[in-house]
Amino acid sequence: MKIIMLGAPGAGKGTQAKKIAEKYKIPHISTGDIFRANIKEGTELGKKAKTYMDQGLLVPDELVVDLVVDRVKQDDCTNGYVLDGFPRTIPQAESLDAALEKIGEKIDYAINVEVPDENIVRRMSGRRACLGCGATYHIEHIPPKTEGICDTCGKELVLRDDDKPETVTKRLNVYHEQTQPLIDYYTDKKVLAEVDGTKDMAEVFSDIVKILGE
Repeated sequence: MKIIMLGAPGAGKGTQAKKIAEKYKIPHISTGDIFRANIKEGTELGKKAKTYMDQGLLVPDELVVDLVVDRVKQDDCTNGYVLDGFPRTIPQAESLDAALEKIGEKIDYAINVEVPDENIVRRMSGRRACLGCGATYHIEHIPPKTEGICDTCGKELVLRDDDKPETVTKRLNVYHEQTQPLIDYYTDKKVLAEVDGTKDMAEVFSDIVKILGE
């Protein structure tokens, strides 16, 4: 079962990807983890990726696809995997499909966790992070006992720059421009499935399980 998770930043796709990996006993693969593992192990691909990252440049698509395909060829991916955060663009999706075809594989499901922009902005701008221990809260869903103060260490809670409405809106614009076309791409491939990401986390997962099967 080879799965791609789609959804805007803050839609909760990472959380669902982890739950899928746990239930179906398949690895949860994010490009960030692949980069870190290859750089740490000093692989040839890792060294190439590091030269770009050290200069603050984006790692080229071909190299990212090589790293992903190298990862999915590993033994723990025999029964499938969940790709989280990749592909992000049509060229990446096409390159991935071509590379998988060469090893006799293809994507079975592209699951889109659908959440309206205004929900995401509200969700993200409600987050608070502790300056001391790094604990995270949400002013609506997981509020601290005392407003603005961490339950664990008593330090101040802040709204991170990444979670500010204007930053979130910018990220969503980039997402709609680059990643939204993937919805059509995977619809044409007849592998797209959509779930309502505004529901409770457990309900969203239950809807995903209905798509993938027990």
